Amino acid sequence: MVNTVLVVDDEQTLAGNIQAYLDAQGLNVHVAYDGVSAIGEAERTQPDVIVLDYRLPDMEGFQVLEAVRKNRNCHFVLITAHPTAEVRERANQLGVSHILFKPFPLAELARAVNDLMGIKRETGSEGNTDTGFVERRQSRSESFPLQLFDGSWVLADRRRKGERQAEPDDDQLLTGE
Repeated sequence: MVNTVLVVDDEQTLAGNIQAYLDAQGLNVHVAYDGVSAIGEAERTQPDVIVLDYRLPDMEGFQVLEAVRKNRNCHFVLITAHPTAEVRERANQLGVSHILFKPFPLAELARAVNDLMGIKRETGSEGNTDTGFVERRQSRSESFPLQLFDGSWVLADRRRKGERQAEPDDDQLLTGE
């Protein structure tokens, strides 16, 4: 069974980066850039988890959540650049257990999505479970393409902590690792 995720964010670069990262984790990822499209896409794709931006161009993310929940019981991860007490309170009232404040590391989002889907966390080859998350790529040191807001691309590096340089490079800063 393929786990399906719907990413809803009007920031197309961010939505694309989230889609690429979660695709690399072996998930089936769809994207919508506004609330109306998100509601329709949720009906078509039947996602297990919806990664939902709080502020969308046509409605609030909570309006999308309420519309989707009328026809589908799925989990939500709220992402927002507006971490107010009101947003947190409303998310709590609606049963949203995972809220990430922008900017956030993509690995944190993947952890939240996997938690909500009940995907078992695996132990790394060294028996290390400190991250609680295993990359689903051929190699843990494989680079990951990440598009910047100016349209340029960088290769983000996913090396383990012990393999890093003393000072983080630009790629590590971008991915939060």
